[in-house]
Amino acid sequence: MARSDTMMKMTQAGLNLIQQALSIYDSDLRLAVCNRPFQTMFGLPQDLVTPGASFEDTIHYLVTSGEYGEVEDIADFVQTRVDQARAFVPHYMERPRANGRTISVEGSPLPGGGWVTVYTDITAIKTQEALLRARSEELSDQVLTHAEELAQTNRQLAATIAQLEEAKRGLAEMEARTRLTTEMMPAHIAHVDTDQIYTFTNRRLSTVLPGRRADITGLHFDDALGHRTGRRLHSNLTRALAGHPSVFEFTDEDSGRRIRTAFTPDTDHEGQINGVYLLSTDVTEEAQARAVLAQTRKRELAAQLTNGLAHDFSNLLTIILGLQSRLAKLPLPDPAREMSTATIAAARRGGTLLDRIAQISGPRELLPAPVDLRRFFETFAALARAPLPDNIALSITQSVPGERVLLDEGSVQDGLLNLVLNARDAIGAQGGEIRILAHKVRDTWLDIVVEDTGPGFSPEALDYALDPFFTTKGQAGSGLGLSMAFDMAKLSGGSVKLENHRNGARVTLRLALRPVPDDAAQPMLVLLVEDMPALRVSVREMLTDMGHQVIEADNFAEALTLADLPAIDIVLSDIKLPGHTTGVDLLERIATQRPDLKLALMTSLPDTHPLRQRGAKRWPVLAKPFNSGQLHGILNRTPPE
Repeated sequence: MARSDTMMKMTQAGLNLIQQALSIYDSDLRLAVCNRPFQTMFGLPQDLVTPGASFEDTIHYLVTSGEYGEVEDIADFVQTRVDQARAFVPHYMERPRANGRTISVEGSPLPGGGWVTVYTDITAIKTQEALLRARSEELSDQVLTHAEELAQTNRQLAATIAQLEEAKRGLAEMEARTRLTTEMMPAHIAHVDTDQIYTFTNRRLSTVLPGRRADITGLHFDDALGHRTGRRLHSNLTRALAGHPSVFEFTDEDSGRRIRTAFTPDTDHEGQINGVYLLSTDVTEEAQARAVLAQTRKRELAAQLTNGLAHDFSNLLTIILGLQSRLAKLPLPDPAREMSTATIAAARRGGTLLDRIAQISGPRELLPAPVDLRRFFETFAALARAPLPDNIALSITQSVPGERVLLDEGSVQDGLLNLVLNARDAIGAQGGEIRILAHKVRDTWLDIVVEDTGPGFSPEALDYALDPFFTTKGQAGSGLGLSMAFDMAKLSGGSVKLENHRNGARVTLRLALRPVPDDAAQPMLVLLVEDMPALRVSVREMLTDMGHQVIEADNFAEALTLADLPAIDIVLSDIKLPGHTTGVDLLERIATQRPDLKLALMTSLPDTHPLRQRGAKRWPVLAKPFNSGQLHGILNRTPPE
């Protein structure tokens, strides 16, 4: 026998043993449960004590069997009882029965709908009261009446207490469910009263704002959050206490996390404000994504504005260089030849600037891949020391040894190298020191700080050094080095901060800290499509070193056949394939047959090539040559929408 059936039979047996009659009807006025005394007390047939029996049919039976004495209009009587049941309210009453006995009727609603009614035979109690009245001549009628009223009141009070206890249990269960729900929320939920004292809180404050206490009930708003954070939020809290809801987003200075807090007035039905509800969520990743999107849109706009101009200027510079080359062949006097040479140098510098503009405003994708920061800085140290003179020392201190994070290694390396070269130029011939310090800010950011012992930033540079074309180097600088570092940081969801310290300048490159996910190393079965055997072997070895399995194809038809294998996880194809078909054509066919399959391209074609642009609209594209980190990034990248 099933455990639930056993429990049901035990419960029914227990209900049958109690002296009172009991019935439970649901919200549809259908019998849910009753005990045997309910049937015997009212002489009900079996069909009316079977679960599902109609309350209306039961009342009709009792009326026709004389339970309520003489009833003139049976249909109206039954309908009245049914209407009272539909609008059920807790009650206690005592009524005589047609058989001469007296019962008390106690009804209470149930939390899930419906009600329970308990019927108690109080004939003996009523008989004792009658005998007491008849035989106690010494007691006045007033005392006896008072005693009877007191006894009835006590019975009503007992019924009310039982109802209150049940309501209390229901409220306790509701409160427990509410608290469990709030504790499961990935947000801090709290309430402060009009004195700004916390009256309720879940235990999530310390996860949203590290360093704070988890249980802050009874603390003042400023004491719980810290006086600096409390002051920043005080105006929003004051407005909410005045009845005006608001949402405020701020960066916690201690942890670097981006927090969004909603302030909702706690208003009762009379419009009186009793405090404020607070909902605080960590939106750091959302803010990073917004920063990336905003920077991408800025770059797209810049590309639209500059592409047409760059094309026309390139043509003009080509004409200028051609004319100057012709002039150089003529027997010009020395002053004219100097002017011609200067014109050629200016035109070539203009071409260099156009290339830089194309780099900073043109399409650019970051390919995050797992990077061992210890190895990264060891490699970078050798790269950065090469252009430094002997009288400039370079030191690198990093407090994240062995940490593997997702970074676009090449972009970060280029950005840091720009900062080192800027520091070298600022220090100048007198020599000095460049220090690089890397550390985590909580578990949110990776800060890479570059300090030098040069003269520091001028006030103007602090304001404008991140703007394109701003330079303090005169003709020797393009004004795009810091801008490109800033662009890289923004595309990764971070920022760049310029400041002066006691002995020189300081640039802080803040990048989103994204640890390598646990599933990043999950092995996959890769279909590799490449027509050059040597290159195919090289890519295959990279994939197998990562723990992946590889199936190879060197043409369109073979790859299309292999793509039907159900175990394939991803297809990586070169864009240029033998014959008239391309890797883009291949992926389009596979995407139609296997829409669940991950697809990616690799190519040596330039960004501007129509075939590469066509493929990049749908799938990630890996530019050749590439390393294993870049390959890993493309394998784990979500395709563009």
